[in-house]
Amino acid sequence: MKVPQMILAELRRLTSTRMSLIALIALMAVPILYGGLYLWANRDPYGQLDQVPVALVVADTGAQLNGTDRNLGDEVAQELIEDGSFDWHLTTAEEATAGLDDGTYDFGVELPADFTASIASITSADPHTADLVLLTSDANNYLASTIGTQAVEKIKTTVTEKVVAEAGLTMLDALDTIRVQLTDAAAGAGQLVDGLAQAGDGATQLADGATRLTDGATQLADGTAQLRDGAAQLSAGAAQVADGTAQLAGVADRVGAAASTATAALPQARTDIATKLAAAGLDQTQIDEVLTALDPVGERITAIDQRVQGAVAQIDRLNDGAQQVSGGAATLAAGTATAADGAAQLRDGSAQLRDGATTLDDGITQLEDGATQLRDGLSSGAAQLPSYDAATRRQQADTLATPVDVERSSLTQAQNYGAGLAPFFAALAGWIGIYALFLIVKPVSKRAVTALHSPIRITLAGWATPALLGGVQMVGLFGVLALALGFSFAHPLATLGILLLASATYAAIVLALNVWLGSVGQFLGLVLMVLQLVTAGGTFPWQTLPAPLAALHHVLPMGYVVDAMRQVMYGGSADRVWLDLTVLVAWLVGAGVLAAIGVTRMTHFRTLRDLQPSVIG
Repeated sequence: MKVPQMILAELRRLTSTRMSLIALIALMAVPILYGGLYLWANRDPYGQLDQVPVALVVADTGAQLNGTDRNLGDEVAQELIEDGSFDWHLTTAEEATAGLDDGTYDFGVELPADFTASIASITSADPHTADLVLLTSDANNYLASTIGTQAVEKIKTTVTEKVVAEAGLTMLDALDTIRVQLTDAAAGAGQLVDGLAQAGDGATQLADGATRLTDGATQLADGTAQLRDGAAQLSAGAAQVADGTAQLAGVADRVGAAASTATAALPQARTDIATKLAAAGLDQTQIDEVLTALDPVGERITAIDQRVQGAVAQIDRLNDGAQQVSGGAATLAAGTATAADGAAQLRDGSAQLRDGATTLDDGITQLEDGATQLRDGLSSGAAQLPSYDAATRRQQADTLATPVDVERSSLTQAQNYGAGLAPFFAALAGWIGIYALFLIVKPVSKRAVTALHSPIRITLAGWATPALLGGVQMVGLFGVLALALGFSFAHPLATLGILLLASATYAAIVLALNVWLGSVGQFLGLVLMVLQLVTAGGTFPWQTLPAPLAALHHVLPMGYVVDAMRQVMYGGSADRVWLDLTVLVAWLVGAGVLAAIGVTRMTHFRTLRDLQPSVIG
């Protein structure tokens, strides 16, 4: 009996009755249903997150932010609802808790009462972070809690970007205002420098004038001192003259009085002389002659009296003038003394003015130097502050909020989440399909073992039947992936070829287990499937596995099937595909050789297991 005949005989056995055919069809559909339904359900779960009900609690009471009344809680809630990433429901805290408890909501997000106030505290003396409260219940769905954590992180990033952008814009606007003010201050400092330069010139002129004034005041002080001394001498001389004239006036007054008395006494003296002459016996004629002879004397006395009175009047006038001169000289002496004192004070004051003007000149020079440095410093500071318009500052603030943007550069990229899982679940479905087929397919025909002594042909026939059926399963699964689910393939024929090779390799492995261990080997096929389920690296990177399981990743074939599928499905490295295919062929050949050895043993020896029926069938 040849190999094709043995294969046809097994196929006829599998389809000999209606129930056998139904069982075969059902088992053939297992990998298609498993891989197709699972990947259909997970084709794009992240694209359906807007159907996930989430409670949104906004308890924020608002606060002043940058001088404006804000409620960031309401703003964030509005953005979340408009974004529509989830099916947001505005609720109270009590409603959110009750909804989580009864499964109405998968998770919840609460913006507490001090949300805006905490963000506004950044500019206060007590800065503290704002809280976002994530409400979860793993009793609903553990992954929903994980998704909720990611959602809160996204909200946190969004709020951070918003706050940083606004704070950055405020800072940039303040810097622009400072730049303008520095420019104005520099212009004012320039005017101050010019004014100080003029003031310096004026102070220099003032110092020069004060020096000249000091020299003049010194000369004036010296002259007024001499004048004071001369006036003092004049006053003393005038006082002496006044004393002399006063004495002369006294004498003159006495002489004048005596002359006036003598003149006034002449008529009485004439009468007395006439009386005495008459008494002497002289007659009137004689008396008249005597009186006539004496009249010139009286006239001379009268004339003398007149001249004396005139002299007295002149002496009195002289005395009055001398007194006035003495008083004027004294006044002049006092005035010149005062003038001398004033001139001395003027000299001292002008000297102080000169010294002060010199100091002022030096101070203004220093002030001018300082103002020049201030002007240059302000100009330099203003020049270092960039000048941008409002639109540019807004763009800069937005860039400050998100200084780093992730630009994804993918060497290969899966179409969606389902396509990302397809290599793993297709590889796993291939093993499940082969494992299920060995529940009804006989690994080795007992008749062939008894009738034939050709282990190679028996082994090939035992392998070819499940390999062919597994190939049909893989073609069906590939059709589901490509047509029903719409997954794209960079190399569709290579993908199908790897599925076929994987199914053939799995058939050889399970065949070898059955040949050597029978029903125990069938069970070990299930154990081996479980091991590969966790070591193939189909979901999480295999590097995250514990060390013993990570070691198995490098040995068991399913990990290589997954890797090869990824390369040909997404357009990866051909070198890796050849390495994976080499490992799969090695498993195929090794398992086939091991099965052939087992079959050889069976053709030459009979064991108790060969004589007893299998527990599985």
